[in-house]
Amino acid sequence: MNVRNMAIIGAVVVAAAAIVLLKQGKRAEPAGAAVKTSVAASAPQNQALPRLVDLGAGKCIPCKMMKPILDDLKATCAETFKTEFIDVWENPEAGKQYGVNMIPTQIFYGADGKELFRHEGFYSKDDILGKWKELGVEVDEKNAQRPTPNAQR
Repeated sequence: MNVRNMAIIGAVVVAAAAIVLLKQGKRAEPAGAAVKTSVAASAPQNQALPRLVDLGAGKCIPCKMMKPILDDLKATCAETFKTEFIDVWENPEAGKQYGVNMIPTQIFYGADGKELFRHEGFYSKDDILGKWKELGVEVDEKNAQRPTPNAQR
């Protein structure tokens, strides 16, 4: 076997190993993660915050029920945690990246970017706020506890 053939075989082996490692690490935390898990409501704007990522679809019934809750959390808790919605029907790669089995799926990330908790199905505002509290994230009860219109029928 000559050097050229050995180089080709080596490159194929390295590529195969890289593919296997990438597939195993597909549930990696998306970019934008940061520094602290417990954050007070008065966090500076440049400080990294915990994140709630909701993966769903615009036409899924439980996902539609989640929309006013997520919109409200985004408005009332923006200084405490980030709230993000990703439509996996419009962006199927995101569903794969986050390891979604069903929608809606809510994933709670610490400010350091590590996944803290995952829930599948409808999740009420009270349950979300309770989970943040359980995870050590201080939520401004005064603003966050206002009723969410059309959230639970």
